[in-house]
Amino acid sequence: MYICSMNKDLNYLNINRESWNRRTPLHIASDFYGVDEFVKGKSSLKQIELDLLGDVKGKSILHLQCHFGQDSLSLARMGARVTGVDLSDKAIEEANALANKINVSARFVCCDVYSLPEHLNEEFDIVFTSYGTIGWLPDLDKWAQVIHRFLKPGGKFVFVEFHPVVWMFDDDFKEVKYNYFNTGPIQETESGTYAQQDADIKSEYIGWNHATGEVLCSLLNNGIHLLSFQEYNYSPYACFKNTVKIEEDKFRIPHLGDKIPMVFSLTGIKNLV
Repeated sequence: MYICSMNKDLNYLNINRESWNRRTPLHIASDFYGVDEFVKGKSSLKQIELDLLGDVKGKSILHLQCHFGQDSLSLARMGARVTGVDLSDKAIEEANALANKINVSARFVCCDVYSLPEHLNEEFDIVFTSYGTIGWLPDLDKWAQVIHRFLKPGGKFVFVEFHPVVWMFDDDFKEVKYNYFNTGPIQETESGTYAQQDADIKSEYIGWNHATGEVLCSLLNNGIHLLSFQEYNYSPYACFKNTVKIEEDKFRIPHLGDKIPMVFSLTGIKNLV
């Protein structure tokens, strides 16, 4: 790992797009994503976000950073009109293929979050994003502006994300290695991938750590009124090294137990004035 300074020669979008293009085929084939079960009808959504989303039948939903579309299509199966957005052209290609395979209607747009206003011109009942998304974005004010832009007045924002405390640790959760606060881009090369940790792949990527206060202030300062905020002492995914299952869809780091927050969630509403 090394921390770098962004400059005109360091195009994080191209680097991260290539990283996700390389990972996507491995993810689709992995047990982690369970595509075979999904095709047979199993939802990919976890209980945390299902509780926050509520009844989405007939609702229009914008799903930011949707990867290859499983959650988007799960929402569509629940009766929502869904538009999924992702940076990776390979992921969007696979999302469309998956939609065709299961005969579920959804729209997918390939672009980065910040440029979405150049590709869409409408408003949605719900904007949704979850698990491992904002770490790819350098500027949360711009992120919150996009959310505000695409919500209808009174529309709902639903967000579930890994807690910034998790990103302070090294991969084995043995020591605090990274800053809790956003001190600039972090450029790394990863072996394997969270969905298949022993995969024969190396990917370069660039990310940012974002403190909870940064997340909340970005939304509040850009017209999103906070409705709820909650922290969870488990992850619904076994995506970190050495996790153990404590219950169905609940995983922890054994030597840390329930001592750290691993996920947080929030909902907000677009201000009417």
